[in-house]
Amino acid sequence: MATTIDTTTAPAGNGEVILAAQDVKKYYGDDRSPVLDRVSVELRDGEFVALLGPSGSGKSTLLRILSGLMPPSEGRVLAHGVSLSGANPQVAIVFQSFALFPWLTVLDNVELGLLATSLPPAERRARAVKAIDLIGLDGYEEAFPKELSGGMKQRVGFARALVVQPEVLFLDEPFSALDVLTAENLRHELVELWAAHSIPTRSVLIVTHNIEEAVALADRILVFGANPGHVRAELRGLPPADRLAKSTQRTELVDTIYEIMTNPELDAQSVIEKRMLAARLPARGAAASGAVRTRRYQTLPDVGIDDLTGFVQYLGSVGGRGTVHELARDLQMRADDLLALVEATDLLGLVDLQNRNVLLTPIGHQFSDADLDGEKALFRQVAVEQISLLRYIVRELESSPTHTIEATRLIDDLEHSFSGEEARRQLETVIDWGRYAELFSYDDTAGELKLDEEHRVPAQ
Repeated sequence: MATTIDTTTAPAGNGEVILAAQDVKKYYGDDRSPVLDRVSVELRDGEFVALLGPSGSGKSTLLRILSGLMPPSEGRVLAHGVSLSGANPQVAIVFQSFALFPWLTVLDNVELGLLATSLPPAERRARAVKAIDLIGLDGYEEAFPKELSGGMKQRVGFARALVVQPEVLFLDEPFSALDVLTAENLRHELVELWAAHSIPTRSVLIVTHNIEEAVALADRILVFGANPGHVRAELRGLPPADRLAKSTQRTELVDTIYEIMTNPELDAQSVIEKRMLAARLPARGAAASGAVRTRRYQTLPDVGIDDLTGFVQYLGSVGGRGTVHELARDLQMRADDLLALVEATDLLGLVDLQNRNVLLTPIGHQFSDADLDGEKALFRQVAVEQISLLRYIVRELESSPTHTIEATRLIDDLEHSFSGEEARRQLETVIDWGRYAELFSYDDTAGELKLDEEHRVPAQ
């Protein structure tokens, strides 16, 4: 008998809605360039939700809006059905960076989370000790951060978040700075604590680039799209007992998410329906996000030039093609790092992504076969043709009487399209790419970009 496939839009969790975003938009600058567009998300009692998406898609921005650390430009955030104004005291966040005070002991770092409360010192200390014990740090109370490994430091971050006994726990890529084995161990321990109701938290939301991590942890998975950030798809997670096992269902769910994330132009609903019908997986459909406005510039993936050029060279050496899974395995790369490389080379027109197959384009083949000078000339050509921010910089350098631009001016301009932190990251990436292409030089001391007259490429 065929298994009935659940394609309803009922939420995976049936508990009370603790926190919700309703048609949230976020934009920066006078031209209202959007970072988030009509995002609606609910977090329910007893639910572990994962938020996946490419770099620069606004995942961390949404986290900050939901926690009340940043106001939405439009829409609203509801905590237990009441509009949120200011920081939500019932939310705690664990960040990717450990953010520990090096001059404080483990115990003092954890207790720091309670200093803003009215608890008496003795109770603060008792709760901090209990949180340390819960997260497996007993014995390290008097240690300083410099004495701890990366995994131990992140345990302190978890204890500091849990000591305030939050209703909602936000995890902003908490395992990405750790080595593979340490991250796997912490994930496993978190799952055990959550399943045993040992942590005083009613709902968890994790932001991650790691597809396998999302599938291993979440009851519900939201897939974000970029430019601007919006919910492309929402999928129900596997039953807890099936999340860590190497099963057909797990493989199919991972493959479905891969296909959605590596094909941003495809309708996510059609991908879900096709794969779920074949795999008999429970699913939710793609979320309606309305019309999406485009940014002034593309979002450049956080990919260094050495990795970018090396990836194209590698593809050339293996016949100019490979599946996403094969490439991740053979290059021993995390899925999110590989997807960023694919996105960057696709943006430049050096590769073409067809389903899960990464194919070198004709100019990509030329690039992989060229010597260093030819490689740079081709990169210069495609970069100016394909990357709107590089085109803009070259045009501004050409029109400047001194053929220079101050980096702060570019940051100011980018902040019309991106948050301050993301604007700086975009500038770092475009400077890396532009220097390699010999379109301009950059003086870090003076904070200036200068046109490379010898390799001048007129901007269109």
